[in-house]
Amino acid sequence: MLVFKFGGASVKSPEAVRNIGEILQRYKGEKIVVVVSAMGKTTNALERIIDFYTGGKSEKLNQEYKELKAYHLGVLSGLFADKAHQVHVDVEDLFEDMADRLTREPTMNYDYDYDQLICYGELLSTTIVSHFLNSSVAPTRWMDIRRSLKTDNTYREAKVDWELSTQLVNKHFVFRDERILITQGFLGSTINDQTTSLGREGSDYTAAILAYMLRAESVTIWKDVPGVLNADPKYFDDTILLEKLSYLDATELAYFGTSVIHPKTIKPLQNKNINLHVRSFLDPDASGTLVGNLSYSKLIPSFIFKMEQVLIRTSPLDFSFINEHNLEEIFGIFSKHGLKINLMQNSALSFKMIVNNDKRRLRLVIDELEEKFKVDYQTGLELVTIRYFDQSTIDRVMINKELILEQRGVHNIELVIRDLG
Repeated sequence: MLVFKFGGASVKSPEAVRNIGEILQRYKGEKIVVVVSAMGKTTNALERIIDFYTGGKSEKLNQEYKELKAYHLGVLSGLFADKAHQVHVDVEDLFEDMADRLTREPTMNYDYDYDQLICYGELLSTTIVSHFLNSSVAPTRWMDIRRSLKTDNTYREAKVDWELSTQLVNKHFVFRDERILITQGFLGSTINDQTTSLGREGSDYTAAILAYMLRAESVTIWKDVPGVLNADPKYFDDTILLEKLSYLDATELAYFGTSVIHPKTIKPLQNKNINLHVRSFLDPDASGTLVGNLSYSKLIPSFIFKMEQVLIRTSPLDFSFINEHNLEEIFGIFSKHGLKINLMQNSALSFKMIVNNDKRRLRLVIDELEEKFKVDYQTGLELVTIRYFDQSTIDRVMINKELILEQRGVHNIELVIRDLG
């Protein structure tokens, strides 16, 4: 049994969905669990809807909702000529359900409201793709991942209940007359059936979880790039494909922010020695990148860029040293508001952190930090991580840049820089 994951770009249009069908036709003898993300930029659109919903901006909310519905109906019309097909009813039911939820008063918990609405992206995409595959490729059964993947109630960053979920996944994900089971990435639910999410871009993680629990032969992530590259093509012209990666190197690259693999993906696969393939849905004949229990002397340098970073500096109000008590308070505030730290560095009198510019969470964190510490922050920064660095690679990224902060390890260097413009 194989696990395939298709991201938003691979289901963004009727042509893209048909391409998934063509890829699956190559594996006629295999039973496959297919994990699918929301279509195109649907998650971004839903995040705007959520912000308008919680912010009471009904006019903008209605416009975004109409545009999102029109987009999905456009994909439908390109895939199903029969207007009486059941898929039209199922999609309409999902939009009506979403509209009904949007008429309710928001709760006082933004993260809870977020998860109850963000799920419609994956529910819509899997409904459409499942009907298409079932009618044109092979017998396919739609699975609601929320029945099987149980989590705690840490909304937007839920933690999996591995023991209960393993039991439920093996109970529900059973092949009958079909050879394809299709389900949603990114989602789960509490034991009380409240929808949760595993963190932004978490569909890779879902695929790894299912592979681990079902003891799959391998996982394949289908992307719009040839595989894992040594840099993002948006920033480098001469990127190089990394044909093989050890679990360790893949984990390091994912942790520091490579956009191809979600950071939590590798651990479940490594625990069961399951190989991960990262391949291009635009060129399915290409081998892509293999991640597994592999060894090699050394990789070429890899560059990871995180833009729109914020440097937060904290220091005690009484000019005392930064100590364990201070750090406990600081980490507690970040954990409370769900703001992740990308890099940290301390001196005797200050503690510095680099974070993403998540404006809502950042404001909450800074407001609470200022109750106990002196705080200042700097926006508009970049965080560049180079794995297997040397001086030439540092020089390459420092052209027309000012160095704000540097942190070196044996294999990695992290540079916080500002554009001199």
